[in-house]
Amino acid sequence: MAGPAVPPKRALGPLAPIDLPAWRGEIASNFLPTDLAAALAHLTDPGAATQTLHWGRNYLYATKFPGCSEPGAAPFEVVVKQFREEGWIARRSKESRGSKAERSFKAAREVLGAQVPTPEPILWLDAKGDSGVSFYVCRRIEGIEVRHLFRAAAAGKEREEFPDLDLPQVLAEIGRLARRLHDAGIRHRDLSVGNLLVRPPVPSGTPGEPPVLSLLDLNRARLGVTLHLTARMREFSRLALFRPEHRDLLLEGYFGRTPNRTERRLLTFYQNAFEAKNRTKRGIRSMRGVRGALQGALSALRPRRAHPHIPPAPEGAAARDKVVWDRLSDQPHQHAGRFEKLTARLTDLPSHWSAASAALLAAPRIRRRFKQLESELFQGPRPFNGIGIGLRPEPEDPEGLLALVDELGCKNILLRLHPWQEDHKAEEELAKALAARGCDLLFALPQNRDLVRDPARWRASLEQIAEIFLPYGHRFQIGQAINRSKWGIWTLGEYLDLAKIASDVLRAKPAGSGQPVELLGPAVIDFELYATASALNAKAPGLHFDAVASLLYVDRRGAPENPQMGLDTVGKLRLLRAITETAKNVKAFEGRRRSWVTEVNWPLWEGPHSPAGKSVSVDEQTQADYLSRYYLLALASGMTERVYWWQMIARGYGLVDREDGGKLRRRPSFSALKELIAELDGAMFERRLESPAGTYLLLFRRADGLGVVAGWSVGEAVEVDLPMGVVLDGAESWEAAGGSRALRVSRELCVRLASLAS
Repeated sequence: MAGPAVPPKRALGPLAPIDLPAWRGEIASNFLPTDLAAALAHLTDPGAATQTLHWGRNYLYATKFPGCSEPGAAPFEVVVKQFREEGWIARRSKESRGSKAERSFKAAREVLGAQVPTPEPILWLDAKGDSGVSFYVCRRIEGIEVRHLFRAAAAGKEREEFPDLDLPQVLAEIGRLARRLHDAGIRHRDLSVGNLLVRPPVPSGTPGEPPVLSLLDLNRARLGVTLHLTARMREFSRLALFRPEHRDLLLEGYFGRTPNRTERRLLTFYQNAFEAKNRTKRGIRSMRGVRGALQGALSALRPRRAHPHIPPAPEGAAARDKVVWDRLSDQPHQHAGRFEKLTARLTDLPSHWSAASAALLAAPRIRRRFKQLESELFQGPRPFNGIGIGLRPEPEDPEGLLALVDELGCKNILLRLHPWQEDHKAEEELAKALAARGCDLLFALPQNRDLVRDPARWRASLEQIAEIFLPYGHRFQIGQAINRSKWGIWTLGEYLDLAKIASDVLRAKPAGSGQPVELLGPAVIDFELYATASALNAKAPGLHFDAVASLLYVDRRGAPENPQMGLDTVGKLRLLRAITETAKNVKAFEGRRRSWVTEVNWPLWEGPHSPAGKSVSVDEQTQADYLSRYYLLALASGMTERVYWWQMIARGYGLVDREDGGKLRRRPSFSALKELIAELDGAMFERRLESPAGTYLLLFRRADGLGVVAGWSVGEAVEVDLPMGVVLDGAESWEAAGGSRALRVSRELCVRLASLAS
């Protein structure tokens, strides 16, 4: 088969074996660090990731390689690919062919030896034991996935979006790369647009110079094979080239000549066949009901699969006690599977029936009040002063955290304490500094299984907490996500016992401000308000809450306007207020019963740092948009008095991220909340203005007398007319007077000053 000349094989350096108590593998000798064990501990820790690159069946992240033994060697960026080979088939494959990490490493060295660019392989690791985890580490290189160029070309925008790349050159270079690979006896088996990185020629735009390509994802590759024409053409089936001229450019690069009819037909056949297979898969996946039911049934039978960084459950632990702490998402992880949890809950049926009865008996009056509250939605004037933020201490940089609080301008602070800890010095220092700034502190007191099983320890912990923190605040949230077994509570009775002890301990002591202690609960998470209704109407002599605390998230973390069971965020808050105002165990404050949202956030696409799964995570800009809209809808509707975002600094969901080296990076959500506080905190909400369906216009009046219109659209951007008496400031400056009576709104929040008729 005529074609480009095969370049000579490139010689690669020697390898050093890795044999440690926890790991086996190999490392390129020129990368051998001075402290191998410490380097591997760093590389295999997802907490050391500087960026999540891919979060799916396998997890890819970037981090810094901790340096080589060569004098003066500095850390450099690497990509770590974490494989999970836990099934029976995967284990058999690993035994016979090596782990995916080992295969990736060996294939990368063969590919480099064949003069085909791929990120330089550094090491592979297999965990000893039965965990099924392996790691492949290579240098990080720059480039864009070819998929982005191809998508732009399909839309006719490749010149506009990628001016430094020439599509015909890229296609020809892909052909030449594949030819070198095949002639070296290497079959990639997943040569797709997502496994090719491309960079413009260096220097950028050099005439006649081809683009720089790199091949990725080599764990499926077969080495030392002979490829006939059909196998070679089948390798291109995943490239999704459906224009004949694009296929010809690819084949010309591959063969070094004009392709013949047979070659064209084979390529067309395999690409069409692959696309037909994908259409069939998409059709099967669209059968969500059947597929979801089947997956649910299977997941109930098999044990929960934890991320490798999560510690195993205590040996011999019962289902109720298989909980460990996940340090990356800063929450408990439940190892017990659905079947185990169901079995445990069946033994608690009398307790569950008692809780359900309390909610059912309260349902008629809740329903009546829910209907009545419809007429009170978005009715002003009403103070807009309920914006809050949740915190945990930053012992490594306490001043940095306080500087963020000052910059944000938020005075309503929720400080989460951990009653299972014996040392609260960091929390005490933070509370003292916040109180000195005039912040209104709410202390959240979550529980764990050890405290639930040991009421005496819970009481002793609260005695200590009261002594330390009552000088700085008088409000305490009792419990955390009481409807989630991973937080240690399995029955409503267990929670009520904790709440009664908390009431006895905390109400018996005076607050430093001289105000009476206030208790909030029951801190039910998600839209499971039947659990809230049960707790607030259960028989609990001597127990009452001064305000209702809820951790009210949006169904599957979508937009706050998304409905779930017919209710969007405002509808859920309205139902929650109806429960609050008709509850037996809630005390009125100044003639009203208070409902607060003490936790909400939108998780980010940041791997195991995210507190929820990848299917419900969002990007940073979307998080900022949803944050603004949630605060505005919740507080302006009048259905809740406060909303606290959890939390300030956190990978995976916080307003601020701590980058490599400890530098704080403010996310768009930080800027969004900062603007919301600066423009609207302390203002009076006037009313919701009339606007087309799918748009929101909320009118506020600030203390300085200026009006503010906050607007957004759930769908496409539209221009909306304002009612008589409201004229927008048309200038860029907030202080200038203007003369616009129309506002263009999109999914991104728009805040504009307005002149209001008296």
